[in-house]
Formats: sequence, structure tokens, C-alpha cells
Amino acid sequence: MQIGVMGATGPAGGALAARLAGLGYDVVAGSRDPARARAAVDELRGRWGDRVDGLRAGANADAAEAELVVIGVQWEGAVETVAQHAAALSGKVVVSMANALTKVGREFHPIVPAEGSLALAMQKIAPEAHIATAFQHIPAAALADLDRAVECDVVVTADDDAARDTVLDLVAAIPDLRPFDAGSLANAVGIEAFTATLLSVNLRHKGRSSLRLVGVEPKSRDDR
Repeated sequence: MQIGVMGATGPAGGALAARLAGLGYDVVAGSRDPARARAAVDELRGRWGDRVDGLRAGANADAAEAELVVIGVQWEGAVETVAQHAAALSGKVVVSMANALTKVGREFHPIVPAEGSLALAMQKIAPEAHIATAFQHIPAAALADLDRAVECDVVVTADDDAARDTVLDLVAAIPDLRPFDAGSLANAVGIEAFTATLLSVNLRHKGRSSLRLVGVEPKSRDDR
């Protein structure tokens, strides 16, 4: 499966693009500026060599042509980016990993858009796309280090059951990540907002904590 990552020059988008390429996926690292995408891919290849052979640079429009698309754009531009490429995203699984938040002193505060979440805003602006959420609570630095496993639980939401299953399978393909079905996009508001809490804890405790659910285990695809 070819995966397009729009906004792959940012910390989160670039980290996920490298991680997926390191697993053997064909990944298009997109950016508004193709030259920046080429520079980012060159940097990743310089760091990881043939481990990221499946990574290639392109514009966001190129990433939008992939079979599955991840919106790795920083949150301020995420909805606008989906709007610009809504036609190309039609009928595809589109994964939002964006969280709207702002830093206030020694903590982060969530910003809740009128639609309730960025994911719901994306679904509204691109109604023919199958918007899902995932990867919000993984520290970008940890995701970017291909020499280390990323131990984190990933909660996935989507209104379309098949889209949610596709993203759950993608998460499960990344070693040491545990995927959990969190239902419809209505629940994305809590997932996005919780990121501000998690980052506040990390800031105040000088750590890189991530999400871990206890008392529950991931389901296999056959059991969903």
C-alpha cells in the first residue's frame, strides 16, 4: 500500500513518514514546497540509509494521490490543507494526527474548533473522504528514532467502519504500538484535547510520556 504524508517536513509528519518507510511501505513525503520535501527526504536518507528506500519526496498534491493519506500538517493549516485537496481525497482513508492546542506559561491548553474537533472539521470540508484519527499521543522524537521501539497505545476513531479497521491494521503493523477502536469521530474531541494534558504533564515533569491503557487488550481483526 502506498501512503502519502501531507506535511512531512514537520516533526510529526516527517517522523511518521520515516517510520512507515522503515517498515517497507511506499511513502510519499509531501509538502507545500516540494524543495523542502526533497531536503527533508535527503536528510532522512542521510540518517537512515537504505532503511527508508521507500520514501520519496513530492508536493502535498502528490501525497494526496496515494492510496491512504495522513495529514501531518501542523494543526493551524490542517483543515485548510484537506479543503485544498478534497477532490483527490474523495473515497480514501485520510488519517488526521493533528491536535489544536496552545502553550500558556508552563502548560498547554486545548483549542476546540466550532465543529468539536479538527477531525470533524476535516470531515465536514471533505465529506467524501473517510476521515480517521490516530497517532495523536506519540512523541514525535520517539517516533522519529527508528533504532528504538515506540511503546504507546493508539486510539483510532472514524465514522466509517472499514476505514477504522484499515487504520487499526496500520497501527498494528508498527512494532510495539497497540491499536484500540475508540468508535466514531464524535470521540475525536476528547482524543485531541487530551494531548494538551499529556504535553502539560511532560513539560512539568520533564518527560516524554505517552498513552498506555490498562485492563484491556487490542482485538484481532477477526474479533472486531
